[in-house]
Amino acid sequence: MKLAVPLLAAAAFAMLTNEFNIIGVIPLIAHDLNVPVSKVGLLVSAFAFTVAVTGPFLTLALRRIERRLLFTAVLSVTLIGASVAALATNYFLLASGRVLSALALPVYWSMATATAARIAGPERAGSAISIVFSGVAIASVAGSPLTTILADEFGWRISFAAGGVVCGGIALLMWLFFPRIVADCDETQVSALKILSRPLFLLHLGMSLLALTAMFTSYTYLADVLVKVGRFTVASTGWLLMAFGASGIVGNAIAGKFVDAYPLRSAVVAIAVGAVAMAAFPGLLSNHGLAIAVLLVWGAAHAAGFVTNHVRTIRSAPPALQDFAASVNVSIFNAGIGLGAVVGGKVIDAVGLKEVGVAGAMSGALALVGAGLIHMVSETLRGARSTAK
Repeated sequence: MKLAVPLLAAAAFAMLTNEFNIIGVIPLIAHDLNVPVSKVGLLVSAFAFTVAVTGPFLTLALRRIERRLLFTAVLSVTLIGASVAALATNYFLLASGRVLSALALPVYWSMATATAARIAGPERAGSAISIVFSGVAIASVAGSPLTTILADEFGWRISFAAGGVVCGGIALLMWLFFPRIVADCDETQVSALKILSRPLFLLHLGMSLLALTAMFTSYTYLADVLVKVGRFTVASTGWLLMAFGASGIVGNAIAGKFVDAYPLRSAVVAIAVGAVAMAAFPGLLSNHGLAIAVLLVWGAAHAAGFVTNHVRTIRSAPPALQDFAASVNVSIFNAGIGLGAVVGGKVIDAVGLKEVGVAGAMSGALALVGAGLIHMVSETLRGARSTAK
C-alpha cells in the first residue's frame, strides 16, 4: 500500500506526457505528413473532446474491474495508441493512435483519484489526490519537454515512441507492485446517473468548467506571449515554460496541505491568485525580472487549480459514486481546456495577444461567482437538514 499512491503519480506522469507530447512536434508532423499545421493542431482538440465525451460512459462500464488490472490495462492501451502514432504513415493513422490513447485517459484519472482517496481515507484523501496530480506537474517540467528535445534530434516519431515506452514501463511496475483492490460491493446499489440531477453537483461541475476555461484561455498562448510580447528568445521561452511547470510542483504541494480541510476555499484561492497573475503578466513584460516572478506565482496557482477543483467536486458526491463523479469532472476539465483555447484564440483575433490574460481572469471571476452559489446552496441544504432533525 505504501507504493500505491506514488505508482498512481508515476502513471499520471506517463499518461500526461503522452497526451501533451504532440504540442512540441506539430510543425514537424505537418512537414513530414504534408498536412497543414492547423490540421495537426486539431488532434489536440480531438484528444480533449474524446476524453470529454467518452469518459463517464467508459468509467461506468469499467468501474467494477479490479484496480491493478484496470490501471495496467489503460497504460497498455496508451502504449498501443502511442505505438500506432509513432508508426503512422498518414494523418488518419496518427489520428487513430491519438484517439485510442484518449479513450484510456479519463478511465485512468477517474479511477486513480478515487482509488488514492480510498487508500488514504477521508481525512487525507485530498493530500493523496494532490500526490497523484504531482505527476501532471512533473510531466510539464520533464516529460513533454524531453520528448520534444528527442524529436528535434531524431524526428517526431520518437516523441510518441518515448511516451509509449514510459507507459509500458509504468504498466509493468503497476502489475508487479500495485496492490489488488476490488471495487466496493455496495457501489452497485446506487444509480450513478442520479447525481447528475443534484443541483449542488451541477454547480460544482459548472465551476470546474469556468475555472479550466480561465486557466487555458491564457496558458494555451503563453509561449506566444513570451516571444511576441515579452521579446524572449525561443530557447529562453522553453526554460521559462519549464520554470512555470516547476513552480506548479510547489503549488500542488501547498494545495495538498489545505484541500482536505478547505476544499472550496482552496479552489477559490487558486482561481483568484491565478486570475490576478495571468491578467497582470502581459503588462509586466517590460520588466523581465518582475514578469518572471509573477509567472512563477501563476504556475503555482495553475497547478493548484487542478487538484483543488477536482477534490471539491468529487467530495460533493456520495463516497460510492466518487469514481463516476471524478470521470465527469475530468470530462468537464477537458471541455474547459478546449473551450479556453477557443476563447483565447477569439480574443487574440479581436483585440490582440496581450489581452488573453484579462480574458482568462474574467472567466476566473465567473468561477468565483459559481463558488459563491455553491456556498449559498450548501448552507441552505445544511439548514434544511438541521430543521428536519
